[in-house]
Amino acid sequence: MYRLQNIDTKTFLNEYWQKKPLLIRQGFIDFEDPIDEHELAGLTEEQGVDSRIVSYQSGAWEVAHGPYENINDHCLGKWSLLVQSVDHYLPDADSLMNTFNFIPVWRMDDLMVSYSNTGAGVGPHLDQYDVFIIQGKGTRRWQVGLPDQYEAVRPHCDLSQITGFFPVIDEVLNPGDIIYIPANHPHNGVALEPCMNYSVGFRAPSQQEMLSSFADYAIDNNLLSKRFKDRALSPRKFSGEIKQQEVAQFKALLAETLQGEAFEKWLPIFLSDNKKSEDGLNQQIEEFSVQAIIDMLNDGECFYPSPGVKPIFVEPSANQAENTFVFYINGESYSAPIQSANVIKQLLSQASICEDNGTIKLSKDQEVCTLLTTLVNKGHWYIE
Repeated sequence: MYRLQNIDTKTFLNEYWQKKPLLIRQGFIDFEDPIDEHELAGLTEEQGVDSRIVSYQSGAWEVAHGPYENINDHCLGKWSLLVQSVDHYLPDADSLMNTFNFIPVWRMDDLMVSYSNTGAGVGPHLDQYDVFIIQGKGTRRWQVGLPDQYEAVRPHCDLSQITGFFPVIDEVLNPGDIIYIPANHPHNGVALEPCMNYSVGFRAPSQQEMLSSFADYAIDNNLLSKRFKDRALSPRKFSGEIKQQEVAQFKALLAETLQGEAFEKWLPIFLSDNKKSEDGLNQQIEEFSVQAIIDMLNDGECFYPSPGVKPIFVEPSANQAENTFVFYINGESYSAPIQSANVIKQLLSQASICEDNGTIKLSKDQEVCTLLTTLVNKGHWYIE
Protein backbone atom coordinates (compact mmCIF):
# COMPACT_ATOMS: atom_id res chain seq x y z
CA MET A 1 0.00 0.00 0.00
CA TYR A 2 2.85 2.40 0.83
CA ARG A 3 5.99 2.98 -1.21
CA LEU A 4 8.83 5.15 0.05
CA GLN A 5 10.08 7.63 -2.56
CA ASN A 6 12.49 10.53 -3.04
CA ILE A 7 15.21 8.99 -0.88
CA ASP A 8 18.32 7.06 -1.85
CA THR A 9 18.69 4.59 0.99
CA LYS A 10 22.40 3.99 0.44
CA THR A 11 23.14 7.73 0.55
CA PHE A 12 20.90 8.12 3.57
CA LEU A 13 22.69 5.38 5.53
CA ASN A 14 26.12 6.74 4.60
CA GLU A 15 25.47 10.43 5.22
CA TYR A 16 22.51 10.84 7.57
CA TRP A 17 21.73 7.76 9.69
CA GLN A 18 22.69 8.65 13.28
CA LYS A 19 24.65 11.64 11.94
CA LYS A 20 22.35 14.51 10.98
CA PRO A 21 18.66 15.28 10.41
CA LEU A 22 17.03 15.20 6.98
CA LEU A 23 13.83 16.57 5.47
CA ILE A 24 12.36 14.33 2.76
CA ARG A 25 9.74 16.12 0.71
CA GLN A 26 6.97 13.83 -0.56
CA GLY A 27 8.51 10.64 0.77
CA PHE A 28 4.99 9.32 0.20
CA ILE A 29 3.20 10.78 -2.81
CA ASP A 30 -0.59 11.10 -2.45
CA PHE A 31 -0.27 9.92 1.15
CA GLU A 32 -3.36 8.34 2.70
CA ASP A 33 -3.67 8.15 6.48
CA PRO A 34 -3.95 4.54 7.67
CA ILE A 35 -6.12 5.71 10.58
CA ASP A 36 -8.12 8.80 11.49
CA GLU A 37 -8.43 10.60 14.82
CA HIS A 38 -11.68 8.86 15.73
CA GLU A 39 -10.23 5.38 15.20
CA LEU A 40 -7.13 6.47 17.10
CA ALA A 41 -9.26 7.59 20.02
CA GLY A 42 -11.09 4.25 19.86
CA LEU A 43 -7.82 2.39 20.40
CA THR A 44 -7.37 4.19 23.72
CA GLU A 45 -10.39 2.30 25.08
CA GLU A 46 -8.49 -0.99 24.80
CA GLN A 47 -6.73 -2.32 27.88
CA GLY A 48 -2.99 -2.58 27.35
CA VAL A 49 -2.82 0.18 24.72
CA ASP A 50 -0.26 2.80 25.75
CA SER A 51 -1.76 6.23 25.17
CA ARG A 52 -1.48 9.71 26.61
CA ILE A 53 -2.85 13.20 26.05
CA VAL A 54 -0.47 16.13 26.43
CA SER A 55 -2.28 19.45 26.82
CA TYR A 56 -1.34 23.09 27.37
CA GLN A 57 -3.90 25.48 28.80
CA SER A 58 -3.66 28.69 30.80
CA GLY A 59 0.13 28.47 30.98
CA ALA A 60 0.18 24.93 32.41
CA TRP A 61 1.09 21.54 30.94
CA GLU A 62 -0.90 18.42 31.76
CA VAL A 63 -0.45 14.74 30.86
CA ALA A 64 -3.28 12.20 31.12
CA HIS A 65 -2.73 8.49 30.48
CA GLY A 66 -5.29 6.11 28.97
CA PRO A 67 -7.47 4.19 28.90
CA TYR A 68 -9.97 7.00 29.39
CA GLU A 69 -13.52 6.87 30.70
CA ASN A 70 -14.29 10.01 28.68
CA ILE A 71 -11.46 11.12 26.42
CA ASN A 72 -13.06 14.53 25.86
CA ASP A 73 -12.45 15.39 29.52
CA HIS A 74 -8.73 15.61 28.73
CA CYS A 75 -8.83 17.33 25.32
CA LEU A 76 -8.45 20.83 26.70
CA GLY A 77 -6.71 23.88 25.29
CA LYS A 78 -3.96 22.90 22.88
CA TRP A 79 -3.74 19.12 23.06
CA SER A 80 -2.17 16.08 21.40
CA LEU A 81 -3.29 12.47 21.63
CA LEU A 82 -0.34 10.06 21.29
CA VAL A 83 -0.78 6.29 20.94
CA GLN A 84 2.17 3.88 20.97
CA SER A 85 2.57 0.68 18.95
CA VAL A 86 -0.29 1.29 16.53
CA ASP A 87 1.56 -1.01 14.11
CA HIS A 88 0.70 -3.87 16.48
CA TYR A 89 -3.04 -3.27 16.08
CA LEU A 90 -3.58 -2.10 12.51
CA PRO A 91 -2.25 -3.87 9.38
CA ASP A 92 -2.09 -0.64 7.34
CA ALA A 93 -0.04 1.04 10.08
CA ASP A 94 2.27 -1.98 10.13
CA SER A 95 2.61 -1.71 6.35
CA LEU A 96 3.56 1.97 6.67
CA MET A 97 6.24 1.16 9.23
CA ASN A 98 7.67 -1.67 7.14
CA THR A 99 8.51 0.70 4.29
CA PHE A 100 11.53 1.66 6.43
CA ASN A 101 12.90 -1.89 6.55
CA PHE A 102 16.12 -0.79 4.84
CA ILE A 103 16.96 -0.39 8.55
CA PRO A 104 17.10 -3.93 10.08
CA VAL A 105 13.72 -4.85 11.54
CA TRP A 106 15.32 -5.84 14.86
CA ARG A 107 16.19 -2.13 15.24
CA MET A 108 12.55 -1.13 14.85
CA ASP A 109 10.53 -0.42 17.96
CA ASP A 110 7.05 0.78 17.09
CA LEU A 111 4.86 3.25 15.21
CA MET A 112 3.52 6.02 17.42
CA VAL A 113 0.55 7.89 15.99
CA SER A 114 -0.50 11.32 17.18
CA TYR A 115 -3.37 13.68 16.52
CA SER A 116 -3.00 17.35 17.47
CA ASN A 117 -5.32 20.31 17.33
CA THR A 118 -4.13 23.73 16.12
CA GLY A 119 -1.14 25.03 18.08
CA ALA A 120 -0.54 21.79 19.94
CA GLY A 121 2.72 19.95 20.55
CA VAL A 122 4.65 18.37 23.40
CA GLY A 123 7.30 21.09 23.64
CA PRO A 124 10.97 21.09 22.63
CA HIS A 125 12.65 17.86 23.76
CA LEU A 126 15.28 15.18 23.14
CA ASP A 127 14.76 11.49 22.34
CA GLN A 128 17.31 8.74 22.89
CA TYR A 129 16.32 6.96 19.69
CA ASP A 130 16.22 7.68 15.96
CA VAL A 131 12.86 8.49 14.43
CA PHE A 132 11.21 9.12 11.06
CA ILE A 133 8.16 11.38 11.45
CA ILE A 134 5.64 11.19 8.60
CA GLN A 135 3.19 14.01 8.13
CA GLY A 136 -0.38 12.84 7.66
CA LYS A 137 -3.33 15.12 7.07
CA GLY A 138 -2.86 18.73 8.06
CA THR A 139 0.40 20.63 8.45
CA ARG A 140 2.97 20.92 11.20
CA ARG A 141 6.02 23.14 11.70
CA TRP A 142 9.13 21.24 12.73
CA GLN A 143 12.29 22.72 14.19
CA VAL A 144 15.32 20.45 14.64
CA GLY A 145 18.70 21.34 16.17
CA LEU A 146 22.05 19.69 16.79
CA PRO A 147 23.31 17.87 19.89
CA ASP A 148 24.59 20.09 22.70
CA GLN A 149 24.31 20.59 26.44
CA TYR A 150 20.74 21.78 26.96
CA GLU A 151 18.97 22.81 30.12
CA ALA A 152 16.36 20.22 31.09
CA VAL A 153 12.90 21.40 32.13
CA ARG A 154 10.10 19.33 33.67
CA PRO A 155 6.85 21.32 33.44
CA HIS A 156 5.04 18.12 34.47
CA CYS A 157 6.29 14.95 36.16
CA ASP A 158 5.53 12.99 32.96
CA LEU A 159 6.95 15.54 30.53
CA SER A 160 10.60 16.29 29.83
CA GLN A 161 11.52 19.35 27.79
CA ILE A 162 14.60 21.47 27.05
CA THR A 163 15.26 25.13 26.40
CA GLY A 164 17.48 27.19 24.13
CA PHE A 165 18.19 25.16 21.02
CA PHE A 166 18.94 26.77 17.65
CA PRO A 167 17.15 25.05 14.73
CA VAL A 168 19.14 23.94 11.68
CA ILE A 169 15.87 22.78 10.13
CA ASP A 170 12.77 24.97 10.40
CA GLU A 171 10.15 23.79 7.93
CA VAL A 172 6.43 23.19 7.52
CA LEU A 173 5.58 19.58 6.65
CA ASN A 174 2.70 18.75 4.34
CA PRO A 175 0.98 15.36 3.92
CA GLY A 176 3.51 12.78 2.72
CA ASP A 177 6.57 14.73 3.87
CA ILE A 178 9.01 12.99 6.24
CA ILE A 179 11.58 14.32 8.66
CA TYR A 180 14.36 12.12 10.02
CA ILE A 181 15.66 13.06 13.48
CA PRO A 182 18.68 11.22 14.90
CA ALA A 183 18.91 10.40 18.59
CA ASN A 184 19.79 13.24 20.95
CA HIS A 185 18.90 15.95 18.43
CA PRO A 186 16.53 18.58 19.94
CA HIS A 187 13.26 19.05 18.12
CA ASN A 188 9.89 20.71 18.44
CA GLY A 189 6.75 20.21 16.38
CA VAL A 190 3.73 22.53 16.47
CA ALA A 191 0.49 21.79 14.61
CA LEU A 192 -0.54 24.64 12.28
CA GLU A 193 -3.95 23.01 11.91
CA PRO A 194 -5.51 19.75 13.14
CA CYS A 195 -3.12 17.06 11.92
CA MET A 196 -1.93 13.47 12.11
CA ASN A 197 1.68 12.38 12.54
CA TYR A 198 3.30 8.93 12.35
CA SER A 199 6.58 8.35 14.19
CA VAL A 200 8.67 5.29 13.27
CA GLY A 201 10.90 4.80 16.30
CA PHE A 202 13.97 2.58 16.54
CA ARG A 203 15.26 0.52 19.44
CA ALA A 204 18.48 1.65 21.08
CA PRO A 205 18.98 -0.68 24.05
CA SER A 206 21.28 0.59 26.76
CA GLN A 207 24.08 -1.41 28.38
CA GLN A 208 21.94 -1.54 31.52
CA GLU A 209 18.96 -3.02 29.68
CA MET A 210 21.12 -5.59 27.92
CA LEU A 211 23.01 -6.69 31.02
CA SER A 212 19.80 -6.91 33.03
CA SER A 213 18.11 -9.04 30.37
CA PHE A 214 21.17 -11.25 29.92
CA ALA A 215 21.40 -11.80 33.68
CA ASP A 216 17.70 -12.79 33.81
CA TYR A 217 18.25 -15.21 30.92
CA ALA A 218 21.25 -16.76 32.65
CA ILE A 219 19.33 -17.19 35.93
CA ASP A 220 16.27 -18.65 34.20
CA ASN A 221 18.44 -21.17 32.33
CA ASN A 222 20.85 -21.92 35.19
CA LEU A 223 23.83 -20.66 33.19
CA LEU A 224 27.06 -18.85 34.02
CA SER A 225 28.03 -20.92 37.05
CA LYS A 226 31.78 -20.65 36.49
CA ARG A 227 33.50 -19.21 39.55
CA PHE A 228 36.54 -17.05 40.18
CA LYS A 229 39.81 -18.93 40.81
CA ASP A 230 43.21 -17.70 42.01
CA ARG A 231 45.55 -20.67 42.09
CA ALA A 232 48.58 -18.40 41.73
CA LEU A 233 47.75 -16.56 44.95
CA SER A 234 50.82 -15.15 46.75
CA PRO A 235 51.35 -13.33 50.08
CA ARG A 236 50.70 -9.59 50.14
CA LYS A 237 51.47 -6.80 52.55
CA PHE A 238 47.84 -5.71 53.04
CA SER A 239 45.15 -8.38 53.14
CA GLY A 240 42.44 -5.94 52.08
CA GLU A 241 44.21 -5.02 48.84
CA ILE A 242 42.85 -6.14 45.45
CA LYS A 243 45.73 -6.52 43.05
CA GLN A 244 45.49 -5.18 39.50
CA GLN A 245 46.09 -8.71 38.26
CA GLU A 246 42.95 -9.79 40.13
CA VAL A 247 40.96 -6.91 38.67
CA ALA A 248 42.05 -8.17 35.25
CA GLN A 249 40.99 -11.72 36.20
CA PHE A 250 37.49 -10.56 37.14
CA LYS A 251 37.18 -8.60 33.89
CA ALA A 252 38.34 -11.67 31.95
CA LEU A 253 35.76 -13.84 33.73
CA LEU A 254 32.93 -11.53 32.69
CA ALA A 255 34.38 -11.03 29.19
CA GLU A 256 34.43 -14.80 28.75
CA THR A 257 30.73 -14.80 29.55
CA LEU A 258 29.98 -12.18 26.90
CA GLN A 259 32.11 -13.99 24.33
CA GLY A 260 30.49 -17.36 24.99
CA GLU A 261 27.68 -19.39 23.52
CA ALA A 262 25.14 -18.22 26.10
CA PHE A 263 25.37 -14.64 24.82
CA GLU A 264 24.86 -15.75 21.22
CA LYS A 265 21.74 -17.70 22.22
CA TRP A 266 20.37 -14.83 24.30
CA LEU A 267 20.89 -11.97 21.83
CA PRO A 268 18.25 -12.87 19.16
CA ILE A 269 15.78 -13.69 21.93
CA PHE A 270 16.35 -10.24 23.43
CA LEU A 271 16.20 -8.39 20.09
CA SER A 272 13.04 -10.18 18.96
CA ASP A 273 11.24 -9.90 22.28
CA ASN A 274 8.34 -7.52 21.79
CA LYS A 275 5.52 -8.35 24.15
CA LYS A 276 3.45 -5.46 22.81
CA SER A 277 2.53 -7.48 19.73
CA GLU A 278 0.93 -10.13 21.93
CA ASP A 279 -1.86 -7.63 22.63
CA GLY A 280 -2.57 -7.16 18.90
CA LEU A 281 -6.13 -7.30 17.68
CA ASN A 282 -5.57 -9.94 14.94
CA GLN A 283 -4.67 -12.98 17.03
CA GLN A 284 -5.66 -16.30 15.47
CA ILE A 285 -8.34 -18.06 17.52
CA GLU A 286 -9.02 -21.26 15.58
CA GLU A 287 -6.41 -24.04 15.59
CA PHE A 288 -5.62 -25.59 12.22
CA SER A 289 -4.10 -28.91 11.23
CA VAL A 290 -1.26 -29.13 8.71
CA GLN A 291 -3.66 -30.68 6.20
CA ALA A 292 -6.10 -27.80 6.67
CA ILE A 293 -3.32 -25.30 5.89
CA ILE A 294 -2.35 -27.31 2.79
CA ASP A 295 -5.97 -27.38 1.64
CA MET A 296 -6.29 -23.62 2.09
CA LEU A 297 -3.11 -23.02 0.10
CA ASN A 298 -4.49 -25.21 -2.69
CA ASP A 299 -7.76 -23.24 -2.55
CA GLY A 300 -5.87 -19.97 -3.15
CA GLU A 301 -5.95 -18.66 0.43
CA CYS A 302 -3.12 -16.35 1.52
CA PHE A 303 -1.63 -15.89 4.98
CA TYR A 304 -0.50 -12.52 6.33
CA PRO A 305 1.88 -11.62 9.17
CA SER A 306 0.00 -10.22 12.14
CA PRO A 307 0.62 -6.53 12.82
CA GLY A 308 3.87 -6.01 14.69
CA VAL A 309 5.37 -9.41 13.82
CA LYS A 310 8.97 -8.98 12.64
CA PRO A 311 10.93 -12.26 12.48
CA ILE A 312 14.70 -12.11 12.89
CA PHE A 313 17.53 -14.61 12.51
CA VAL A 314 21.31 -14.60 13.03
CA GLU A 315 23.81 -14.82 10.20
CA PRO A 316 25.88 -17.98 10.80
CA SER A 317 29.55 -17.56 11.58
CA ALA A 318 32.11 -18.67 9.00
CA ASN A 319 33.03 -21.86 10.87
CA GLN A 320 29.53 -22.72 12.08
CA ALA A 321 28.04 -25.97 10.80
CA GLU A 322 24.27 -25.59 10.53
CA ASN A 323 21.83 -28.49 10.76
CA THR A 324 18.72 -26.37 11.27
CA PHE A 325 17.55 -22.89 10.39
CA VAL A 326 16.39 -20.98 13.48
CA PHE A 327 14.47 -17.70 13.59
CA TYR A 328 12.83 -15.74 16.39
CA ILE A 329 9.50 -13.99 16.97
CA ASN A 330 8.63 -12.25 20.25
CA GLY A 331 11.43 -13.96 22.13
CA GLU A 332 10.53 -17.47 20.94
CA SER A 333 12.59 -19.60 18.58
CA TYR A 334 11.29 -21.60 15.62
CA SER A 335 13.31 -24.07 13.59
CA ALA A 336 13.21 -25.93 10.29
CA PRO A 337 15.64 -28.16 8.37
CA ILE A 338 18.52 -26.21 6.89
CA GLN A 339 17.43 -27.34 3.41
CA SER A 340 14.32 -25.15 3.77
CA ALA A 341 16.22 -22.08 5.00
CA ASN A 342 16.24 -20.09 1.76
CA VAL A 343 12.54 -20.63 1.13
CA ILE A 344 11.63 -19.72 4.71
CA LYS A 345 13.78 -16.57 4.70
CA GLN A 346 11.97 -15.43 1.57
CA LEU A 347 8.53 -16.23 2.99
CA LEU A 348 9.26 -14.43 6.27
CA SER A 349 10.12 -11.24 4.39
CA GLN A 350 7.02 -11.24 2.15
CA ALA A 351 3.82 -9.32 2.74
CA SER A 352 1.84 -12.55 2.28
CA ILE A 353 2.33 -16.31 1.97
CA CYS A 354 0.39 -17.88 -0.87
CA GLU A 355 0.61 -21.09 -2.88
CA ASP A 356 1.64 -19.19 -6.01
CA ASN A 357 4.62 -17.31 -4.57
CA GLY A 358 6.93 -17.49 -7.56
CA THR A 359 9.33 -20.08 -6.13
CA ILE A 360 7.84 -23.47 -5.24
CA LYS A 361 4.44 -24.97 -4.64
CA LEU A 362 4.26 -24.54 -0.88
CA SER A 363 1.61 -27.21 -0.42
CA LYS A 364 4.16 -29.78 -1.63
CA ASP A 365 6.72 -28.83 1.04
CA GLN A 366 5.66 -30.64 4.22
CA GLU A 367 8.28 -28.93 6.40
CA VAL A 368 7.25 -25.44 5.32
CA CYS A 369 3.55 -26.23 5.73
CA THR A 370 4.17 -27.63 9.23
CA LEU A 371 6.02 -24.47 10.19
CA LEU A 372 3.31 -22.25 8.67
CA THR A 373 0.71 -24.18 10.68
CA THR A 374 2.63 -23.46 13.88
CA LEU A 375 2.92 -19.76 13.04
CA VAL A 376 -0.80 -19.48 12.23
CA ASN A 377 -1.84 -21.32 15.40
CA LYS A 378 0.45 -19.06 17.46
CA GLY A 379 -1.26 -16.01 16.00
CA HIS A 380 1.84 -14.74 14.18
CA TRP A 381 0.22 -15.21 10.74
CA TYR A 382 -3.48 -15.01 9.97
CA ILE A 383 -5.98 -15.70 7.20
CA GLU A 384 -7.68 -12.60 5.88
